[in-house]
This record gives sequence, C-alpha cells and structure tokens, in this order.
Amino acid sequence: MSALRTVLIANRGEIAVRIIRTLRTLGIRSVAVYSDADADALHVRLADEAVRLGPAAAAQSYLSIERVVDAALATGAEAIHPGFGFLAENAAFARACADAGLVFIGPSPEAIEVMGDKISAKRTVAARGVPTVPGIARAGLTDAELIAGAAEVGFPVLIKPSAGGGGKGMHVVTEAAGLPAAVAAARREAAASFGDDTLFLERYVTAPRHIEVQILADAHGTVVHLGERECSLQRRHQKVVEEAPSPLLDAATRARIGAAACETARSVGYVGAGTVEFIVPGDRPDTFFFMEMNTRLQVEHPVTEMVTGRDLVELQLRIAAGEPLPFAQEDVRLDGHAIEARVYAEDPRAGFLPTGGPVTRVVHPSGAGVRVDTALEDGLVVSTDYDPMLAKLIAWGPDREEARRRLVRAIDGTAIFGFETNLTFLRLLLERPEVVSGALDTGLIARVFDELPFPDVTERTFAEAALVMHAASATRAPDATVSGPWSRADGWRLGAAAAPSVYDLVSADADARVRVWSTPLRVAVGDTAPVAASVRRHGADGGSATVVIDGRGRTFPVAAAPAGLWLRSDAGAVLVSERTIDGAADDRADASPTIASPLPGTVVMVAAHDGARVRAGEPVVAVEAMKMEHVLRAGVDGILRLRVAVGDQVVRGGVVAAIEPADEDGHEDEDEEGTT
Repeated sequence: MSALRTVLIANRGEIAVRIIRTLRTLGIRSVAVYSDADADALHVRLADEAVRLGPAAAAQSYLSIERVVDAALATGAEAIHPGFGFLAENAAFARACADAGLVFIGPSPEAIEVMGDKISAKRTVAARGVPTVPGIARAGLTDAELIAGAAEVGFPVLIKPSAGGGGKGMHVVTEAAGLPAAVAAARREAAASFGDDTLFLERYVTAPRHIEVQILADAHGTVVHLGERECSLQRRHQKVVEEAPSPLLDAATRARIGAAACETARSVGYVGAGTVEFIVPGDRPDTFFFMEMNTRLQVEHPVTEMVTGRDLVELQLRIAAGEPLPFAQEDVRLDGHAIEARVYAEDPRAGFLPTGGPVTRVVHPSGAGVRVDTALEDGLVVSTDYDPMLAKLIAWGPDREEARRRLVRAIDGTAIFGFETNLTFLRLLLERPEVVSGALDTGLIARVFDELPFPDVTERTFAEAALVMHAASATRAPDATVSGPWSRADGWRLGAAAAPSVYDLVSADADARVRVWSTPLRVAVGDTAPVAASVRRHGADGGSATVVIDGRGRTFPVAAAPAGLWLRSDAGAVLVSERTIDGAADDRADASPTIASPLPGTVVMVAAHDGARVRAGEPVVAVEAMKMEHVLRAGVDGILRLRVAVGDQVVRGGVVAAIEPADEDGHEDEDEEGTT
C-alpha cells in the first residue's frame, strides 16, 4: 500500500468512521470533510485531519465536487474514497479526481456512466447474455410515452428513475388511472435526489426477492464474486434488513448468479468493489433478472465481510493502489450466516416518517458475533438534511437461526434516547414467522405491518419511571449545609410514616398516577395496593437502573431529559414526563381543517392554489425530508388557505395550510353581517 499514504473520505456518518478505521489499521493517514451540521461529528474527531466544506445543505458541502477536490489537494491526499451516497456514483466527480491527479477509489467514469444510467445498463448487460426484466427502457421517454407504454408492459408496472438508487422515485402502479400522478411524483423525486428526472418502466415481478452479488475486479483482469446477499426486507423500496448468504438459493443457482454478476462487471471493464443486483421470482428461485449495478460500496457490505472474513474497504484500497487481488474465485468460502438491520431515525407507526434531533443518550450492544457500524454518540444532533440511517447492527452465527437470535439480542441491547427510531419495529420484524423461516419478498413488510404487535407502555413502565425519579430526588440535598437523614428529600421523617410521594406521569400514548412510599420503599399504580420495591442507579451519570417490583427485577438504560426521563422498556425508548397541566381530553374528530407537517423538511410541491376548493383526501402539499417525499392531504372539504410555497422550510408540526368551510356553491360561509 506504499502508493497510498493519505486518503480523503468524501462522506460522513458511519461509513466515514468505518473507512477511517481500516485506514488506521493499514497505517494510512485519513482526512475527513464536514459540513457545518457535522462540525462536532465522530468522523471529524477520528480522522487525522478534517476540512470544512460549507453549510449543512449537501449541495453546498458534500455534493460540491470543487470543494471536495480542493480539500484533497490542500491536505496532500493522493486518493479519495467516496463511501456510498453523495458523489460515490458521480462520473463527473471521478473525472474531476483524475484531472486533479487524484486516485478515485472506485471504477472509471465510463463504467459509472454506463451503470449509473439504468437504461444503458440494461442494454449493455443484455448484449452479454445477462437476463433482464421486460420493460421499456430508452432515454428521453415523455410522460405520455410512459403512460402509453404501460399497457404494453402489462400491469402492475414499476416506474423507476434512470439515475440513482435506494428506492427513491420508484412507484408501483397497478392500474392506468394511477399513472399520471405516479409519473409526476417520480420525476420530482428523481430530480431532487439525483438531478436527473429520466424515467423508464419495468414489469413489476410479483412476490419478488431482491438478491445482490458482491463482486471485486482488479486492474489486471481478475473478476471474482463473494457470494450473494438477500435484501428482500424493504419498506418503500428501501432495504431494512439484509443477510448473507440468501436462504433461497441453492449451490447451483449461486454459481450461476455469481457468474452473471462477474460478466456484468466485465461488460464495462469494471475495476473496484461493486454490487450487481437481481430480481428473483419467489416461486422460481432458479430464475433471475438483472436489475442494476451499484458501482460503489453498499451499505450492507458488512454481512459479506462477516461470512467471508475479508475487509472490503481494504480490498478497495489495494485495487486502487494497483495491486492484484490476493485470491481467486476458488479461494472464496462462505462461513456461517450474517444478518444486518439498519437503524433509522423514523417513526414506523407514523408511516416511517423521519424524526431526528439531539441524541440524549445512546447505548450500543455487544456480545459474541455482534458488530455495530455507527457514528452515533451522546449529544449528536441528527439533522434532516441527510439520510435518516443512524447505525447498522450486524450479527454473525454458525447458522441463520443463531445469527437471527443474536441480532434480536443486539437490538434489545440498543437504546437511543431523544427521538423515535425503528428499533422496536426491527425486533418485531425479525420475530415474524416468515422471517424466521426465510420466506421473504419485497412486499412482506407492507403486508404484515398492521399485524405487528407493537407493545404499549404498561403500568410497570410508569412504576419504574416513578421509582427512578424518586431515587434521584432522594439524593438531592435542598441545603448543602445540612447532612445526615435531614438532607434527604424522599419524605423521611421521625415518627409515623409519611404520606407517599405522588407522581402524575404521562408518555406519548398513556398516563398514570403512581404513589411511592420511602420507608420501606413501596410503589402503587393508580388504585392498586402498594408492593415492595427497590431501585439502584448505576454509573457515575446514573446511566442505567436496576428496579425490582414485587420480586421481579430488570436493569435498563435511563437518561434524564429536560422534558422528563427516558427509559428502555418493552415498548422501546420511552419518554415519561410529569404532568403539569390537567385538562379535558381532546375530543376533536380525526378530520381536521388544519394541515400540519408531521416532519421537518422542504416543500417541494403545492397541488392546489390558494383559494381553491379541495375535498378530503386530495393532495395539497408535498414535503421532502431525508431524501423522501411525503404528501399531505386535506382532512375536510372546503376552501384552501395556503401558508407555504415551494421551497419553504417547515418544522415538525408546522401548519402548511388551513381549510375554511364552503357553502354548497363552493363559496366560503359568511356570518350574519356578511363578513368572512
């Protein structure tokens, strides 16, 4: 590796941290780049040097080719590793690196261009005999041509952007009536995510399985594959859980699909570590169709590393330095099974809407066969400017079931306090019988989501919270000059036992009144009889607590927050607060004349003009956050009063529009004086 002494990582978050660690192992100096939003991020502190790129907006920082190249030249870097996302599959960036005399740790610009355009990619691999999904794929298809061509392809059809990936801009349409709106939305999302709104159509394969093959190719003509990964567990066409190897394929199909992946790489003279993605009909596991090639490292690469024992980032660096691959295809062995779960800042029960904000506290899991790839730490502010993925939990086992059980335990051992995440959802998904048996397809999550038994906050959760709060108050002395029992704040007194402390507590969806007696310590929720209890805080900062109630105890992470107490319960990370305002329950109907954004983001579409008449259910505004578009609809009929325009920033809960009542003729109702 003498050719590479300093490498700049043109990325952020967990992938930047992961690359820095391999560079450190190889004795290569690392340079990080960052936006203003990431000034205090972990990857910035871990790197040997860090360079500010610009404001939080990716277009002015991580997506600025000029600023990234200038940072590399200013720090003496010989090479740039793009990670994944941002500029990783940008041919202009690869070309700019070459023009500046920098090594781009990835393939040639020409290979990126061919495979980055899904239309040209299909045409190229088909010429080499690789099977492709039937569809219409040519440059410059208009909306009218897409709509007309759908009948020829046959419903259901899948609208796909020619550029980019990650499920962004993809729409499944089951009938002709839904095509115009889906095409328009796909163009907006593709333009926003990739700067290119070119679309094409494919026949949507029923019950498809998403299987991809990891390939490596050096500059000396050697191309090998490292087996496949099953990526069928997806929501909104984005992967959630991945594993290696696939539980579907037999040895013969594995060899055939691996050979097809290598042929795909050869078709464009590919050099680097990439992934070839295939669709496999669930009822015909020996049949596969080429879908696309990702010319960069994939998010899910750790599962391949776990079963092959090979560091893919190290191999990327060695290939970029001109070294030949140190092994042949016959040397590749798959040992055991590995499964990865992506941890997102999102609320699954709110349609997977992104969340984010300051991280009050994070607890990472450990144990045999467990790996965590993350940049998450206490105090980090998770911004909606970037993808909502926070971390990856990976578990290896000698067989699939042990790997799955270890991953479930790793999820149970993870806590992220500060905002909603998908951790509880991941655990429930991994316990589904279909997942346990390996009967997967890309539509599984959508079909079973409503059946997932999300646990509610229980009375025990409130009792535990009250006991932890009580223990905290008992250690605070109101007067520092007083010592001994007189300093206690838990109700201790001479003589008869004191009345219990009362805690009126509330969480997101429930509330309870809890009474706590100090001598001896007892607890009661509501009108129940008090039971014996004990509580002990652990760690200098009280980072966990052991609570025993009526003989049953557990230890769990806790964290103080301005609004109350975070604790890890069966329902996940729960914020419990003391109720400060009593009032009647909100009796408003679900339908509301006010349209509020359930997430922070940018307004990218306004479907109706101010003063237009709208009906309940009609789209009004689309808000984009964390690279996904979310349509907000009218809750009632009436006259639309817009509060925002395209390009405006909105906060979570911010009102984007209101709907005023209208009479039968479509006019606003007037009061007795004739004013509105």
